[in-house]
Amino acid sequence: MLKTLSRPAVKLVERYLPDPFIFVLLLTLIAAAAAIGVERQTPLAVMRYWGDGFWNLLTFSMQMLLILVTGFMLASSPPVKRLLQRLAGLARHAGHAILLVTFVSLVASWINWGFGLVVGALFAKELARMVRVDYRLLVASAYSGFVVWHGGLAGSIPLTIATEGHFTAEQIGVIGTGSTIFAFFNLAIVVCLFIAIPLVNRAMLPDDKESVYIDPKLLDESPASRVRITRPAERLENSVTLAWLVGIPGVIFLLDHFALRGGGLNLNIVNFMFLFLAIVLHRTPRSLLESLNEAIKGGAGIVIQFPFYAGIMAIMVQSGLAETMSEALISFATEASLPFWSFISAGIVNLFVPSGGGQWAVQAPVMLPAAEALGVDVSRVAMAVAWGDAWTNLLQPFWALPVLAIAGLKAKDIMGYCLIQLVITGVIISIGLTWF
Repeated sequence: MLKTLSRPAVKLVERYLPDPFIFVLLLTLIAAAAAIGVERQTPLAVMRYWGDGFWNLLTFSMQMLLILVTGFMLASSPPVKRLLQRLAGLARHAGHAILLVTFVSLVASWINWGFGLVVGALFAKELARMVRVDYRLLVASAYSGFVVWHGGLAGSIPLTIATEGHFTAEQIGVIGTGSTIFAFFNLAIVVCLFIAIPLVNRAMLPDDKESVYIDPKLLDESPASRVRITRPAERLENSVTLAWLVGIPGVIFLLDHFALRGGGLNLNIVNFMFLFLAIVLHRTPRSLLESLNEAIKGGAGIVIQFPFYAGIMAIMVQSGLAETMSEALISFATEASLPFWSFISAGIVNLFVPSGGGQWAVQAPVMLPAAEALGVDVSRVAMAVAWGDAWTNLLQPFWALPVLAIAGLKAKDIMGYCLIQLVITGVIISIGLTWF
């Protein structure tokens, strides 16, 4: 049945879903028109919101570009290549490949979302080299595991409200992760998704005649050329000693961060880890730079699109449109249904504000008073917003950009399969938030 349902979804998306850059341009116009029509903002005011906020994600844009580049460099190092090949060797046929890449992506995304995006995409490429499998579904499966990130160890909303002095601390206090990430209802949702998502992906595997395969040779990176050293500068470029004198202290810093200081994973630490492990494992600066030149080719979408999303977020927040949308969706909520409607509203707002922390800043002033007025557990409502933010990433191509860049595909190639997962995971998460 799922295979049958996926066919029209894939064809529909392939035909009508534009390139992610066109998608962000359309979202910009929709947000601006809604701010003018619904919030009665003047065109000049909306233009100012957009222009003033256009560069607000520069730090985040660089972090995302580095996730792509450093992750690629690490995966292209000889030791990691051999590890990925061994793991990929566990897949005996296409069905195994789909299940394996989904499970690896789920685990990695639950640990850290940036880690999950890169590991899933790189593992999908390795599987495609070894198993004849529909490449579109394989990459879609790698991306679908990303949906669990906000219910995992790096969820920005539960970690925010667990931090002393967060911006709503006076209203709700500090809520530990035992009431959010490690609460029974959240763990139950995660377990159900760990079971359902791989099985759904496997069930959507198309027949051989409908599958789209990729020539494994196209996925092979060109072998590093043997350099004839004739100049002192070339000796430095090919010096293992130089690379390790810088790389090993970086690895020691990571050991200190995790083991002695009890630090956790965040985006900067993930990038630092990828980079310095890549420096050590590539052994020479020249090998690292050759990998970098290959990796950077896929970063164009991130560089050009993220500023537009920053502008959209500014319009949504500054005009009051995000708050209006949230209030409208929870206006008819009851004590029993508030978590569900919080989830739905967060999913819709996420299309325009694809940032977990940014979305909580927008929706918390609406959701928290509603939870208090209806006597609903605040931690459950917060996790409902978190899950809504993660859920519609299956429809919003913003977060798929690093995966698509690594895999060499377009959004239309995978989003048809993600659309089926959107429906099924939406049902599971809704039940978990309201009944568990």
